[in-house]
Amino acid sequence: MRPFHCLQGVLNPDRQDFLSNTEDAMDIHEYQAKQLLTEYGIRISEGGLAYSPEDAVQRARDIGGDVWAVKAQIHSGARGKAGGIKICQSYEEVSAAAEELLGKKLVTHQTGPAGKTCLRLYIEAGTKIAKELYFSLLVDREHERIVMVGSAEGGMDIEDLAANHPDKITKIYIEPAVGLRDFQARKMAFALGLETSQISPAVKLIKGCYRAMRDLDANMIEINPLVVTTSGKLTVLDAKMGFDDNALFRQQKISELRDKTQEDPREMAAADRGLSYVGLDGDIGCMINGAGLAMATMDMIKLAGGEPANFLDVGGGASPERTEKAFRMVLQDDNVKSMLVNIFAGINRCDWIAEGVVHAVQKLDMKVPLVVRLSGTNVEEGRKIIAASGLPIITADTLAEAAEKAVAARNEIVAKEQG
Repeated sequence: MRPFHCLQGVLNPDRQDFLSNTEDAMDIHEYQAKQLLTEYGIRISEGGLAYSPEDAVQRARDIGGDVWAVKAQIHSGARGKAGGIKICQSYEEVSAAAEELLGKKLVTHQTGPAGKTCLRLYIEAGTKIAKELYFSLLVDREHERIVMVGSAEGGMDIEDLAANHPDKITKIYIEPAVGLRDFQARKMAFALGLETSQISPAVKLIKGCYRAMRDLDANMIEINPLVVTTSGKLTVLDAKMGFDDNALFRQQKISELRDKTQEDPREMAAADRGLSYVGLDGDIGCMINGAGLAMATMDMIKLAGGEPANFLDVGGGASPERTEKAFRMVLQDDNVKSMLVNIFAGINRCDWIAEGVVHAVQKLDMKVPLVVRLSGTNVEEGRKIIAASGLPIITADTLAEAAEKAVAARNEIVAKEQG
């Protein structure tokens, strides 16, 4: 669920991390993105996948030459800064680099302190680079357009460039109903600072990326760097792609590229059960119906002095069985000190929700305080069910009250643990 590209910082350096974390996106590895892009006529360097040092050396032999890049395949940008890319000039160096990277946990500013474990490598032929560029396509939800972003200065410092020299970033918005026009592709090619002889190949590359994005239901393609070689050729040196989760049902080829080892196991377990879950760093568990209400609830928890442990939207059909699944998802996080259930029943009914909550609490033998706030259809019946259960469930009438009680319950638990 978590986009791993740096493009969000290019579009809006001040954008909150959580907003990008909640976008419905499936990421893939660099080598997978490159394989897809080659189907659209886009040039890449020769490379191969390796799962062991022996594989890595064999891939280098297959590729030939005397310089290779050994690249960790994790769902994160900034791998180079984290030591995830090694330039090697002998088979011995390739083997040593593979030995070092396989099984290593790489920590970048995009992975957070937990990092990502490298379980596969991409061995790529060395490229003689004359110039590094930046190019990407993204669905910009604010403008309801696809935005094409480029810069004549690419590489690892693109986020710093966007923050300190935004005038060096070119953005061109594409109307989805019309599609990418030739003049827009040419405008971007010139903005990349290319020579006249390179404009036509650049336009072909840009149009190929757009077709890939459209055909594959991608919501992001990022090429950083796009390099001009010393022979004047345009080559994709690194590529990242993200795809709309909601379109995977019609993109079987893409869905088969999913690497669950790179994703939060809590989020994967929730997705497999039809729940929208994003793990956060706090200790107040949340179960809410509706993404907007979930955002408001987390804001209220923070206003009350707490930190949410998760974003969990159970959706409109919160049956007792679905409610129990949601409880299990929240409580499997050992950091949770208290839990807040906030339900506004429209399509649902509060009495159904209350029955599900009571059933879940009884079955799971909850050890943390539970605060429940119900509102909407059959709210009085729902409150009666909770009151009649005899369970130690804390109730609240308003969202503010519920957040304050959840934070207070959490503080009591923490005080007992520390005392």
